[in-house]
Amino acid sequence: MILRKTYLGQIIPLIDKNLIKVLTGVRRSGKTVLLQQIQDYLLQHGRQKNNVVYISFESKANAHLKNSDALYSYLINAAKKADGKTYIFLDEIQTVSAWEEVVSSLLVDLDCDIYITGSNSKLLSGELATLIAGRYIQIHVYPFTLSEAKEITRQNGTFVSDDALFSDYLRYGGLPLRFSLEEISVEPYLSDTYDAIVVKDIIQRNKLNDSALLNLLLSFLMDNIANPFSARSIVSALAANGIRTSVDTVLAYIGYIKNAMIMSSVQRYDIKGKKLLAAGEKYYAVDLGLRNVMKASNEIDFNKLYENVVYLELLSRGYDVKVGKTDRYEIDFVAYKGKERIYVQVCYLLASPETVEREFGNLERINDNYPKYVISGDLPDFSRNGIRHFNIVRFLLDK
Repeated sequence: MILRKTYLGQIIPLIDKNLIKVLTGVRRSGKTVLLQQIQDYLLQHGRQKNNVVYISFESKANAHLKNSDALYSYLINAAKKADGKTYIFLDEIQTVSAWEEVVSSLLVDLDCDIYITGSNSKLLSGELATLIAGRYIQIHVYPFTLSEAKEITRQNGTFVSDDALFSDYLRYGGLPLRFSLEEISVEPYLSDTYDAIVVKDIIQRNKLNDSALLNLLLSFLMDNIANPFSARSIVSALAANGIRTSVDTVLAYIGYIKNAMIMSSVQRYDIKGKKLLAAGEKYYAVDLGLRNVMKASNEIDFNKLYENVVYLELLSRGYDVKVGKTDRYEIDFVAYKGKERIYVQVCYLLASPETVEREFGNLERINDNYPKYVISGDLPDFSRNGIRHFNIVRFLLDK
């Protein structure tokens, strides 16, 4: 397994700092392996094995520790065996009742450094989370980027070319474990992962009764990645297919889907008015492999796939991403990181003068000096008027 250098680069400077390190991300995005890599780093840099405590709450062997009192007692006793600071790793902690009380008490009662993971975006919301407010830092872990996929395929001897890798990535996505599987096993693995997310992280967690509606809604959202729509328009689309539901139900189910981090929504931003817009969010899949194994349509829309891949890449590079709007025109992404801002247009191919004019013209209408990019599958460089054009594979692999 490759080192997740981007995440380790964020975490290593935080070691021994009095902050809880909270790693969140969709199920099987690599959080557990990242915890192991942090432990390896600690052991390689002078910490003793007795000082490291790791608990996976997905293991049945640890089912008794899902009680907060039992977990607290176990960790207190484990710390007594340590010589100095105790390093505590709690994997998929969202299954533990009142886990925040345990973690908050440990910060007071022990000399410890705490790392936790969870597969729910609401891990740090609610009344109990106020117990650790201001004492944690959250790091979102995503599936492999294309550059990480290239590194792992070179490592395991399956790399052929950048173009072949990109084609494979568009089809099967970046969940780390799938790169160690034979191709015939990849789709069943992705299907099983999707089922686990739906059952464990959405249906069971939220005690849902209508799994049929949930699956239909997920299929609709996955089919329509990169399209703007509202809850009301989703209700109308479902009604056209004989499925009757309400706006409130759709909004609630979308919330559960987003909490499980299998999809995320992106708000629209008025560039001239400098304000967020209430209507017309876009939705993107956290992994194209998960999207492709369960979407209802057999249609392959490369414009959607390219836009989703670029969105995920921007997130992995630490950007906060919005959909831009200026007058009657849309900018695919306005991405922020600190004081940095970039504008990005994405399309499959710049196949006609009209397409070139649309993609570059929309950016040229923005009257500021922030960097502007057009990303497509074309190999020739179409850069003009200070707007840089990138082939998508080059953009994804060249940091």
